[in-house]
Amino acid sequence: MKKIVLTILFTVLPAMGLAAGGPSVPLMDIRADHTNKESLQHGAKIYANYCMGCHSVKYMRYERIADDLGIPHELMQEHLNFSDKKIGELMTIAVDEKTQKQWFGAPPPDLSLITRLKGGPDWLFTYMMSFYKDDSRPFGMNNKVFKDVGMPHVMVDAQGVQECEKHVVTDDEGKEKTVIGDCEITEAGYMTAEEYEIAVYDLTNFLDYVAEPYKEDRKRIGLWALLYAFIFTIVAVLLNNEYWRDIH
Repeated sequence: MKKIVLTILFTVLPAMGLAAGGPSVPLMDIRADHTNKESLQHGAKIYANYCMGCHSVKYMRYERIADDLGIPHELMQEHLNFSDKKIGELMTIAVDEKTQKQWFGAPPPDLSLITRLKGGPDWLFTYMMSFYKDDSRPFGMNNKVFKDVGMPHVMVDAQGVQECEKHVVTDDEGKEKTVIGDCEITEAGYMTAEEYEIAVYDLTNFLDYVAEPYKEDRKRIGLWALLYAFIFTIVAVLLNNEYWRDIH
């Protein structure tokens, strides 16, 4: 009995911790689509141009991504690999953790499993949509989902500068806190709002694929496994009836 209780606790507590540490803003609801190769290719391009300077996806290889997304190897090397790495090498970055810690206060995390770590693509999508101007921060930006984040808004040139309403409220304990309200773009970027949303979706879709590249294969194999189990059950029932017919 004691072992059962401990097993339940170890299963439930991590989920409770994730929920407790979640954002105070509602997450936007999206659906990742690993069959949309155009979206994944665009997302890979955005990752390579905006994210890979600091964030690796160290469990993936250039070759694997090129083959999965239908990108010729020579184009992958020319447009998405800005290092001297070979097509079969892992997608790590050149900057060491010590230097990154000096720049940002902490090394930027590897993004291989970011959507699984955060419970799905909704968090990452909402996070990338939620940067706003905050002159009190070192890089002049803050984030509604991740308050006082050390990461600069790397796609600010695309989205533009977003400013949000701020309200001071008093909680139940009598403490004042600032609540971030509605936001709007006050300095336009080179993308429209719709284009930026598509770009962020494609980036999120790509990183969700990176977190589980076998997802579509798993679904397909699962359907065949269920079909096999269904057919086997019918055969087993008929065979059982045949074996016991004379005995009854």
